[in-house]
Amino acid sequence: MTLIEEMATRYRGQEALIGGNIRYTWLELQAQIRQFAKGLYAAGVQSGDKVGILMGNHPDWIIAHFGIMALGGVTVAVNTWASSRELAYQLGHSETKVLLMTDSFLNRNYLKLLENAQNLRPHLSNLEQIFCKSTKALPNGITHFDLLWEMGKKVSENSIDKRIATVNGEDIACILYTSGSTAEPKGVLLQHFALIENMWNIGERLHITENDRLWLAVSLFWGLGCENALFAIWTHGGCIILQEYFEAGESLKLIEREKCTVYYGTPNMTLALLEHPDLSKRNLLSLRVGATLGSPSQIRALISLGVPETCQIYGLTETYGNCSINDSHDTLQRRVETIGKPLPGNNMIIADIETGESLPPNKIGEIRLKGYVTPGYFKDPEKTSASFDLNGYFCTGDLGFIDKNGYFYFQGRVKELIKTGGINVSPAEIEKVLMSYMGVEAAYVIGLPDIRKDEIVAAVLVTKIPIKEKNITELCQKELASYKVPKKLLFISHENLPLTNTGKLKKSSLKLLFN
Repeated sequence: MTLIEEMATRYRGQEALIGGNIRYTWLELQAQIRQFAKGLYAAGVQSGDKVGILMGNHPDWIIAHFGIMALGGVTVAVNTWASSRELAYQLGHSETKVLLMTDSFLNRNYLKLLENAQNLRPHLSNLEQIFCKSTKALPNGITHFDLLWEMGKKVSENSIDKRIATVNGEDIACILYTSGSTAEPKGVLLQHFALIENMWNIGERLHITENDRLWLAVSLFWGLGCENALFAIWTHGGCIILQEYFEAGESLKLIEREKCTVYYGTPNMTLALLEHPDLSKRNLLSLRVGATLGSPSQIRALISLGVPETCQIYGLTETYGNCSINDSHDTLQRRVETIGKPLPGNNMIIADIETGESLPPNKIGEIRLKGYVTPGYFKDPEKTSASFDLNGYFCTGDLGFIDKNGYFYFQGRVKELIKTGGINVSPAEIEKVLMSYMGVEAAYVIGLPDIRKDEIVAAVLVTKIPIKEKNITELCQKELASYKVPKKLLFISHENLPLTNTGKLKKSSLKLLFN
């Protein structure tokens, strides 16, 4: 809340947040967040309580997030693409006490998904209150979202000020769920001070000022949205232009109409904009600087869209979204080919995977770092411990090298995560679902190269009996978020699996089966 108060003092009447027909100046935004915090206070939210948010990129998402943090609560950013099973896991594992949601989004009925989630995981008894944005009558036990604003009117300014004063920079601000090498997503803990300090440094590398306007269609539940982009712009007093969900034609209109200067997006979003028939009709000359991830050709694609100061970013949810980035005034070659230099406060090295020793320039090893790193995974001390080496460096699982000038180069992943459309997907999670289908003896999930999404999810299934591909796809659509559903399936016998001389699976050779 201190950040909002500082910006409201500095930039009072300047626009801070725009979404749909809603426009807030910094002063208006400050008032909205305080009022919402009062509503949460009246609802009984205490310091450390977990409060989930399940809705698209609406201004209320951000207002709720800052209202929760103002009280010392912990935001649980819920995946808007989650299936009932995934929703049950996130809400149960995070011990979410209060859920703020919308009744539907992109033709997904969240009330039905939530009902199914509660049936799947009856011990969601920790979920005490649900506030839902809706124009319709709600089921018993669910309260209209707007009531929170009314409840807050009974809370004094003094009560809120006292609570705000108890929040410490070291406190946990939010939990973001990210796929890992295990079957279930990990709850990444993030602290207040690092969200401010690390993202301030990102904004400095991008040369952001209070006059910049960020186009933001990246989902807010994802680290690139609510960690990286949001705080990079707001620590510098700029304005966020929210798009509720990405649709290329609407994006082009929005960027033109609001004269956006900052672009945050994934390669597949860039490609969709470049291919849209309306591109030639839109004036995108306001765009100046961009932050994206991908191959050199994908970085150049964003530049060709009309974002001259495009920078490649590198990081994980665990590293506050971004730990290395180019300066937007670096040479084009460096901004295209490298992931830049570590941000201030981050000590990044290339380590020998076996020994952990720091490697000299031009030697490929694992990217590891100290600095702005998660304090750990929620309720998982074993995974937390395993993520740091004996020297205290966080192990990213990514390969890279450093040149003689201190610039880092990304060289692929040590882990088997699939990156599709900029989102990490765990093969183990999908394999677990596939193995639940009767007759599936073994399941192996891999990523296949794709021009739009970097990789698409593919699965090799060893079956005991004939199985229809349609049945497997329907199972995955029910149990998994849409981007996790395998786009290609291959049914083979055990004898046709690529094995080593000792009988172990050569997972790296599975891609050849799809040729």
